[in-house]
Amino acid sequence: MKKYQMRNSEKEIKNTDEINEIIRTQKYVTLAMCKDGEPYLVTVNHAYDENENCIYFHCARVGKKIDFLKANPIVWGQVLEDSGYIQGKCSHVYRTIHFRGEVRFLEDLEEKRKALGVLIEGLEMDPEPLKKKFINNHNLEKVAMGKVMIQEIWGKKSTSQSWEDVHY
Repeated sequence: MKKYQMRNSEKEIKNTDEINEIIRTQKYVTLAMCKDGEPYLVTVNHAYDENENCIYFHCARVGKKIDFLKANPIVWGQVLEDSGYIQGKCSHVYRTIHFRGEVRFLEDLEEKRKALGVLIEGLEMDPEPLKKKFINNHNLEKVAMGKVMIQEIWGKKSTSQSWEDVHY
């Protein structure tokens, strides 16, 4: 895949800690995928495992998302932290992370147990009661757990600059 350089390099997020923090603190990731030349876009809740540089998500065991990802496991993902539109400046404040990765669906129950635990811990303020309730063999066999192995990643941010400051 051809590498592109960010046009406004001053907006690029180069700090790995900042990139990790954005992925870790946002609740949703949007994944773009393609099957037989047909695009598909889906937003899922997720958890980020910094040690493995991967994103976990859960879904039903059958459906459009599964069909697309089994046909072509390569995805493009985005995590967006939207801080809002700035009235009177024609500007928007945000930080966004983009990544390319490959999805693998977990089959091993221990891998699924770990992934679901990471997901619940990333979403819940008090994860232990829900981990006890949901992480059991019966539930693990019913759910699909996707693991996106991140291959490339970068970030971009926009501060409260006005449109004129950026474009003129």
